[in-house]
Amino acid sequence: MSRLRALRLVFFAFGLVVLVQLFRIQVIGNDFYAALAEGQHDLFRHLFPQRGKIYARDHASGDQEYLLATNRTLNLLYAEPFRLKDASAAAAAIAPILGVETSDLAAKLSKKEERYRVLARKLDAGMRERIEALGIEGIGFSQEDFRYYPEGTTGAQMLGFVGEGERGRSGRYGIEGWFDEDLTGEQGYLESEKDPGGRAIAIGNRTVERAQDGADLVLTVDRTVQYVACKKLDEWVMRHGAARGSVVILEPATGAVIALCNAPSFDPNEYGKVEDIAVYNDTATFDPYEPGSIFKPITMAAGIDTDKVAPTTVFEDAGEVKIGPHTIRNSDLKAHGRVTMTEVITESLNTGMVEVVHRLGAPTFLKYVRDFGFGEKPGLELHSEAAGDISQLERKGDIWSATGSFGQGITVTALQMAVAYATLANDGLMMKPYLVDEIRRADGTVEKRSPKAVRRVVSERTARLVSGMLTAVVERGHGTRAAVPGYWIGGKTGTAQIARSDGPGYEEGATIGSFAGYGPIDDPRFAMVVRIDRPKDVRFAESSAAPLFGDIARFLLDYYQVPPTRK
Repeated sequence: MSRLRALRLVFFAFGLVVLVQLFRIQVIGNDFYAALAEGQHDLFRHLFPQRGKIYARDHASGDQEYLLATNRTLNLLYAEPFRLKDASAAAAAIAPILGVETSDLAAKLSKKEERYRVLARKLDAGMRERIEALGIEGIGFSQEDFRYYPEGTTGAQMLGFVGEGERGRSGRYGIEGWFDEDLTGEQGYLESEKDPGGRAIAIGNRTVERAQDGADLVLTVDRTVQYVACKKLDEWVMRHGAARGSVVILEPATGAVIALCNAPSFDPNEYGKVEDIAVYNDTATFDPYEPGSIFKPITMAAGIDTDKVAPTTVFEDAGEVKIGPHTIRNSDLKAHGRVTMTEVITESLNTGMVEVVHRLGAPTFLKYVRDFGFGEKPGLELHSEAAGDISQLERKGDIWSATGSFGQGITVTALQMAVAYATLANDGLMMKPYLVDEIRRADGTVEKRSPKAVRRVVSERTARLVSGMLTAVVERGHGTRAAVPGYWIGGKTGTAQIARSDGPGYEEGATIGSFAGYGPIDDPRFAMVVRIDRPKDVRFAESSAAPLFGDIARFLLDYYQVPPTRK
């Protein structure tokens, strides 16, 4: 009887141990074993986060959101050459599907000493089905996640891309680079008790810490505006045989970036196929240049704000100004006689701008240039920002501020100019430019970005007076081709020389045409800068940048359904 009781106790103890282990497996270790039960691919998903998506809204569709960057699961095709019965026959069957040479594929498959060989990546479901239907032993597939950009080349420099490196995949350039940590998320981990030999203990404690997926970003960019602006820029650069071009469009009241385009662009889905990696850089934010005459309204705003000049102030233009051994002339090489400051801007007279700086004084001029944001990075969420160079304005001698007054000898970016013009459009109050409207984290929290005022640069009165002068440029000056029928538009042309890279002076016959402006002038909905580098068939900005500005402005006013304000 005692033996039977002892046997029962043994079975009871054994059963209790089994129950305890089942409890550990099914309850305590549920995450771990559930992950294993789902297979290696799903376990990978438990441990490695999904990269966050990037969206843009679209005004025309009621602010509906559209994907600019997402993740796509595609197929990797591999071979196990040692298992292939007939490498030549396998190559002949698969090569036409992949679009490769049969002989090249056969050479890869015939190496019987190889256990594993990758044949192709990023294959869609259709190609996988066609190859699997062949039923070739030794040919298999695995799945891989890749970054996918539905809009292709549109706004590629703004977005950046996800690239492969020694430390795995990471965001490069643009939004992908700046917000890489947010988009990446947090990697999970798997822990298991091990014996002294380093082997996992079957009944030991095991834990799966699930990955935290990356945050989603919603941009300030309008999808339709971005597409149209980039398309028109591409067409215009090709039409003039230009080396490149940029368009920046801001909302003056908030600083929100509505569009940011560069040409030529690249396809971030195939980023490795570019001929020159310099194409990754966002020209609008990264590449400073001498702005030329689009800088003149900045100088004029400083003069009006300090009461040194007014739009009606009369100036006697002799066609040239001598400063020491230097002679500054108007671009048309003409003397215009008695002109007002409004005519100085309308006719784009260099001599008139020198007069404004002379009345201001170099220190005051430098202060306003800095207040408008030049010489420092605007703070947009991109790694590729440049500060430009206004250091010549700090040098002793009147010649430096004189040439700087009309945008020569200093460098700026298109984004900096857009911020400055948006400041004038916003009654003299500068707003910080920003690209990301919302950050949506995996835990459900949402970080909403709000517009931020940087500082008051000029008075409301000054901004309004300069706006009137810029309207005169479009109505009867060099900017008439930027006009939009039915609306008052303000802006300024700028044809800048290109500094030589091999010494002092400027390249012969090479120019950068810009147009900067905003509209409608009484209640600006946009501020925009257009830049066209090295056009081959035209020299001046009134024939290159101004018409493109007008074309995009016409679309914007129609898109936002802004009613006409004039007949």
